[in-house]
Amino acid sequence: MIYLPFERRGPHGEAIRGDIRVPEGPPPTAAVVVVHGFKGFKDWGFFPHLTRELASAGFSVVSFNFSRNGIGDQPEDFTELEAFAKNTFSRELDELRWILDETSSEDFLPRRPEAVGMVGHSRGGAQAVLAASEDPGVGALVTWAAVANLDRWTEETRNEWRASGRVYVLNGRTGQQMPLDVTLLEDYEANAERLDVTARAGAVVAPWLIVHGDDDLTVSPADAEILVGEAEKARLHRVPGAGHTFEVGHPFKGPSPQLDDAIAATVRHLRTHLGRD
Repeated sequence: MIYLPFERRGPHGEAIRGDIRVPEGPPPTAAVVVVHGFKGFKDWGFFPHLTRELASAGFSVVSFNFSRNGIGDQPEDFTELEAFAKNTFSRELDELRWILDETSSEDFLPRRPEAVGMVGHSRGGAQAVLAASEDPGVGALVTWAAVANLDRWTEETRNEWRASGRVYVLNGRTGQQMPLDVTLLEDYEANAERLDVTARAGAVVAPWLIVHGDDDLTVSPADAEILVGEAEKARLHRVPGAGHTFEVGHPFKGPSPQLDDAIAATVRHLRTHLGRD
């Protein structure tokens, strides 16, 4: 397998670091962009395994860190918490659209792909829905444990946020209190129509596989039911016994049966709709 790390300036001038994985042999005709979620990063847990599996299935695979996800030049440590604090949903969506454009360009991959799909997890799944709703050129979409609504704050939290200008969320794995500036809330309110995941789901024209664990306590399986009801070409694949991260963590210690199930369903969907079968 060919591994090609990259670092480029994104649409807002900040560094976007990522990885390209390509199988040996003739360059693939289709590519897949993998999108991490909130408090996630391209090297978290199952993501490297997923990208290798997708490359082994015959795709060029692009994974990346959003510029303000809190990860800097240390790929597994949240060392840029002030950047994390200043992140917004609109910035992430702009960066994902930019990655899609780069992936489809002449000089990014060993071969310009004829079709491009996306796989997004959790909030990354929501961003993938929004990007697919804006880009009819996306050939296939897969979301894992995607949220149906980015607005997940109580009114009490909103009031505290506006009063203090910043709130904190606990990273249960690292113990860090991770800051969020009120600009995140303000961005959502100012761009509510563009960032309305449920409403934009109806504009997705790509064939869409919604993968969700039956035991997900972080994002309710009800979110999957909402999304599948909005999109004409969406179908739901339930994973029995799977929580939000499909029964694996970080550091990655190998796949679980639930993760294997999610990957197998994902590969089938992408091969069917990106021209691999």
